[in-house]
Amino acid sequence: MTSMYEPVANTDLARLLDGMTGPATVEPEPPDAFPGGRRPDLLITAPGRSPVVIEARQMPAANLEEDAAARFALNAVIGARELEAVIALRYPAGMTALTADTPLEFAALTRRPDGGLDRFPESGWLEGRAVDLADLVRLVSVPQSAVDRAAAALEESIGQGAEILDEVDRLRRGITGEIAALLGMDNVAQTRRMACAIVANAMIFHDRIAGVHGNVRPLRFVCGHGVADPQDKTLAAWAEIIEINYWPIFAIAKDILEQLPPDTSARLLNNLRDTAGRVNAVGVDNAHDLTGRVFQRLISDRKYLATFYTLPPSAALLARLAVAKLKPPPLAGEGATKLPPPQGEGWGGGELDWSDAAAIANLRVGDFACGTGALLSAVYQQIAVRHEQAGGDAAAIHPAMMEEVLYGCDVMPSAIHITGSTLAGIQPDVGYGNSRLYTMPYGRQNDGSVKIGSLELLQSSQVMTLFNTSDPALRTGSAGEETAAQVNAEIPDGGFDLVIMNPPFTRATNHEGAHASVVNPAFAAFNASKADMDDMGKRMRDLGKDSCYHGNAGMASAFAALAHRKLKPGGVLALVLPLSVASGVSWQKFRDLLRTDYTDLTVLSIAANGKDMAFSSDTGMAECLVIARKARKGVPSEQWTSFTSLLRRPTGFAPADSIAKNIIANGNLRGIESGPYGGTRLMVGDELAGEKLSVPRGDLWGCVRLLDYSLAQAAYALTDSRLWLPGIADAADLKVAALGEVGKLGLVDRDINGPPPRGPFSKVAASPTATYPCLWNHDAKNETRMICAPDSQLEARLGMESKAATVWATAGRAHLNREFTFGSQALAAAFTERDSMGGTAWPNVIFEDKRFDYAFTVWGNSTLGLLLYWRHSSRQQSSKARMTVRKADTLPVLDFRALSDEQLAAAEGIFDEFRELDLMPAYLADADPNRALLDRRVVCDLLGFGEDIYRGVRRLAAKWCAEPSVHGGKRRPAGAQYVE
Repeated sequence: MTSMYEPVANTDLARLLDGMTGPATVEPEPPDAFPGGRRPDLLITAPGRSPVVIEARQMPAANLEEDAAARFALNAVIGARELEAVIALRYPAGMTALTADTPLEFAALTRRPDGGLDRFPESGWLEGRAVDLADLVRLVSVPQSAVDRAAAALEESIGQGAEILDEVDRLRRGITGEIAALLGMDNVAQTRRMACAIVANAMIFHDRIAGVHGNVRPLRFVCGHGVADPQDKTLAAWAEIIEINYWPIFAIAKDILEQLPPDTSARLLNNLRDTAGRVNAVGVDNAHDLTGRVFQRLISDRKYLATFYTLPPSAALLARLAVAKLKPPPLAGEGATKLPPPQGEGWGGGELDWSDAAAIANLRVGDFACGTGALLSAVYQQIAVRHEQAGGDAAAIHPAMMEEVLYGCDVMPSAIHITGSTLAGIQPDVGYGNSRLYTMPYGRQNDGSVKIGSLELLQSSQVMTLFNTSDPALRTGSAGEETAAQVNAEIPDGGFDLVIMNPPFTRATNHEGAHASVVNPAFAAFNASKADMDDMGKRMRDLGKDSCYHGNAGMASAFAALAHRKLKPGGVLALVLPLSVASGVSWQKFRDLLRTDYTDLTVLSIAANGKDMAFSSDTGMAECLVIARKARKGVPSEQWTSFTSLLRRPTGFAPADSIAKNIIANGNLRGIESGPYGGTRLMVGDELAGEKLSVPRGDLWGCVRLLDYSLAQAAYALTDSRLWLPGIADAADLKVAALGEVGKLGLVDRDINGPPPRGPFSKVAASPTATYPCLWNHDAKNETRMICAPDSQLEARLGMESKAATVWATAGRAHLNREFTFGSQALAAAFTERDSMGGTAWPNVIFEDKRFDYAFTVWGNSTLGLLLYWRHSSRQQSSKARMTVRKADTLPVLDFRALSDEQLAAAEGIFDEFRELDLMPAYLADADPNRALLDRRVVCDLLGFGEDIYRGVRRLAAKWCAEPSVHGGKRRPAGAQYVE
């Protein structure tokens, strides 16, 4: 049969894409797109977006990419917008028909600011169907580099505007005080930047809708150069716009502008006007979302509320994975099961017909810590795209999305304003009634009680919100404000199909850094007094009872409890959480909740270091995405968890989309029980984006933030008393047990020298004749040998001598590193010649058989000991592993009780051999000849294995040292070479 003629294939493809790209126009081979009558194979144009060209060939598609790149050289301007993206598309060889299910290969070329071209993926080809191609067209029609430039310009302009308001604050503080009252905030510098962001947001919209409505004139005519009375003309123009619609965008901006003196107003408008024009010139359909990016950087009290902005690609990734779980998952891994359709329990987990506007209107999506609405906006976009791809009209569902589907809560009125304007701006020409966006009561109330924002919903489905005539939160409808002084926020328990959040991470017990002088950082916002914080903390404890909330886990665990309460059976949980959720003892209740009450669990983390290990901006700590479906009673649950570890966080919407599709597709995942062969590679084109691994349900959360899943597999086997190493065909037996079973952990430092009456000792400088010596802090240069000298001593406090004796009875020679920085420290376990008390960094480990002290020290510092320590610890920081004393109780170690007398004597001999030998920092374990010697002694002399096992352990050392959470990005010294 003759293969399909390419022009015919292009026409058929255009017809397919035309039904999947919403308002876009798809033209096959338009005659006048390029100068000289050159015709692209397909041209896609859409209002407010840059044009996209598709160049298509049948395989082998010779010269396809060269032809695609040549389109940029034509400098085409299509519909007043420059060509920003060309997609090279490969049809299958010998294709005789093109359908929605025909496999396609494609790559996108996009123009850089310097005129060069970027290719996505960098190598290889994306694989998919027409619907996947339509997704890529949508994503590349918004050039990310231009968006980033516009966001930077907007932030700079807002900063300049804030300087104008700062000057007003110095001279006429009453004016800025009124503006702060409008925003429900304190009169501080952050608030003034916020006010400028809100005015800038309105100006961007103003220019965007000029011409859409006949009486809306462009900004240049109302506040341009040479315009007399720009303040009056702008206010009049905004009043007319409000009469049309757009209340959530313009009402509070108008109120702010009315407070300013005419000269100040003119300066501010002049500063922001040109920036608004540059933003709108980017060609971004939802240019208003730029304000949301900047807004998060300006939030007052941000260091306490921890409202870190969810980066747009991260929000898109989480939203895509979450919305995908609103339908039954595909089969994935052995033992996977497909859920039956729901029986009258809502849409969560059921077969949702995305073409059915009524079905979409019945969805309920909540974000109870919504900030600027990044996650709600991302979910809205996913739903709208699915509706359009199914043949629906995204504009038609806008009223229902705003009035019924999307619920957002926050404690900051100004955040709710941005959320409202962001969501409203998705379809700015479509009106709607009152939204479900609420400013929640927080802090000391007029009646003397205290409230803790959305977390009040842990006790009730209905709370009074903060709405009143001056709060911007009132103005969340498209046509006007609420008339009641207060309104009830009805947020029913068990009523939501999807709860998606990036909740605050603050903890009541976090007294580090900026929080050092704060009584209770979790409730320190809005100038709360000590009494306020104490009462709010008590309220949180009361409301969090019988839930997964834990004070040491922080507010994020409280919001997780709230999400669980609000989800219906079959509903989807989607959270951005600190990586401590994977290992922290205080997060155990949440992990238990996922194991018992949820199914289809997906966990994503990032192996990279620095800012790239977080899905949010500026957190400085590793994060993970947790997506799961709340189990239905009587419906079988999947007995596996899908872990994905990315090499880096997604840098744009197209990579995020490709990663999400790869994870959703799953296929047959390699399991953690399959042996040390690594996970299933997650590919974007020919690029490795990460690895995926199937893990049996249970508390196996050590599979986060790994570059190479063979390490997780080896550690898993070792924990199960099987030594199974990369390159070794079969596992060997090796008895392993929890440290708390073999020995006993010493005291937490606060029980030693905490404020009386808790601690009976005071810590003072070290002395060679100390009665109570202690190994307390880290000093890396003095901790290169297994034997460490005490760095301090203790003195019994007056009147507490008896308790001091009891505490001292827990001293010993063996110590465990509680905060191990692999990039600078050498030891996981240390030994003191005399019994010494363990302090902050070095808690004691006490064994009944003192010979175990030697075995524990040599084992703990071998590669196998380091691996298990690393797997069991928190890896929330770049190269630092943390482990609480409670967590250390379950640390897997060699079961010293199973060693013979000869083996215990061998352990002591190995220890004596290493008395004078220095070890390199742990991240160089593979290049350290002494560490290699220690491995040989432990593997061969102590455990009795052969040379092949020793070489496997050394390969494991090389893999471990390559992990970003081990080296932390630290450059290896010159000459540091692998030692076998």
